Amino acid sequence: MATTADAASGAVTTELPHPGAKRPLWRRRGARWFAAAIVVVQLGLVANGYRDPHNYFAFQPFNESSTYAVELVRVMPDGERVAVPYGRWEGYDWDELIGWRALKGPWRQRHAFSGVDAVVDYLDHALDWMADNTPNDTRTLYLEATVTYFRNARGPYVTVIRSPERELGDL
Repeated sequence: MATTADAASGAVTTELPHPGAKRPLWRRRGARWFAAAIVVVQLGLVANGYRDPHNYFAFQPFNESSTYAVELVRVMPDGERVAVPYGRWEGYDWDELIGWRALKGPWRQRHAFSGVDAVVDYLDHALDWMADNTPNDTRTLYLEATVTYFRNARGPYVTVIRSPERELGDL
């Protein structure tokens, strides 16, 4: 499209091609392929979204009405299981170390903000992080969390997750 300015009036006019003019064939085909590729990528993201515990890109019009509670224990080298009341042990505090509101106070019944699968995945990562970042705790071999949950008011269901075993050195 060409634009010309009328020097006397300062008006701008746009010259349109005649109504029967078509864009070049390569451009029309390119636009179709581009639109088709966008649709295929979006459908792939939606289909793949249900494989991930966080359901990124998956369509879920309503949140789950699921709840969960966690019983956190420390497992010692001799197999003794020591409860971690209110997430405090050896000078550490779960809520201070994790610092993420969604995982604070998991020993109380909590709403699973983005579904139980996502919460269990986040808890698994949090246990791994806690095991790696609590150097003053020289007695705990690994942390274990027993997650009791109700998925959309059905249940209870129980799953157990644990951190990797820690290197404790010479005891």
